[in-house]
Amino acid sequence: MNGASRDALAAARERLDALTDNTSVDAGSLADELAAVTALLDREVSLRRVLTDPAQAGEAKAELAQRLIGTQVGGPATDLVSGMVRSRWSRSRDLVDALEELADAADLTAAQQRGKLDNVEDELFRFGRIVASNTELRAALTDRAATAPAKRELLGSLLGGRADATTERLVTRLVAAPRGRSLEAGLESLSKLAAERRDRMVAVVTSAVPLSDQQKQRLGGALAKLYGRQMHLNLDVDPEVLGGIRVQVGDEVINGSLADRIEDAGRRLAG
Repeated sequence: MNGASRDALAAARERLDALTDNTSVDAGSLADELAAVTALLDREVSLRRVLTDPAQAGEAKAELAQRLIGTQVGGPATDLVSGMVRSRWSRSRDLVDALEELADAADLTAAQQRGKLDNVEDELFRFGRIVASNTELRAALTDRAATAPAKRELLGSLLGGRADATTERLVTRLVAAPRGRSLEAGLESLSKLAAERRDRMVAVVTSAVPLSDQQKQRLGGALAKLYGRQMHLNLDVDPEVLGGIRVQVGDEVINGSLADRIEDAGRRLAG
């Protein structure tokens, strides 16, 4: 997003945070309701165009949204959507993309409130690795001819009782309604959003052998100091790394042995 849509999304994120800081608001239920509104506006193109029409007064659009969804979702969701349609959007589709992100963020907030956000981050990463290594599974989950209920049933058999409920909900929404995204891109977006809930960056660490707890702690600490932010490590093992380590933070890739990189980080910090 850019321009007006970026500003509108930033304002909506602040309103969502304010809502979910209120202990009387059920973040999980809010996520479900925002996801339902996302699905509605994704289907009803003419409606979302009306709700994002810059020629219409913001209050008039908010009143329309309240009439249409006020009886279908709770007060917090209605207030949030009403505030969003008061804002200016560069494209009508941006409103739907923003709603989808807020639904995911609300689910992640619910996991954070339960102390399970770390689990969800790790499960999203592991699920992505499983999909990447299993072409048959990926084909089944992305098959356009397969119905959404069939995909939900497949995911239920894979994740039900094995993953956190938030992980299952996020992945199921992504697979059942990808909205033009690839499965990989959707999982990557969810992982980044999960990290943002703690204002953390994600480092994808690939090593030839599993790292010890001490190595993970040292690496996490060094990266946090280098980047100035808390770092979440997504760990993967690849024997072809040949005894070294590969660290990717955003678009930056660091190659080298674990000891060398930590020592180098220490030298850089020491000036």
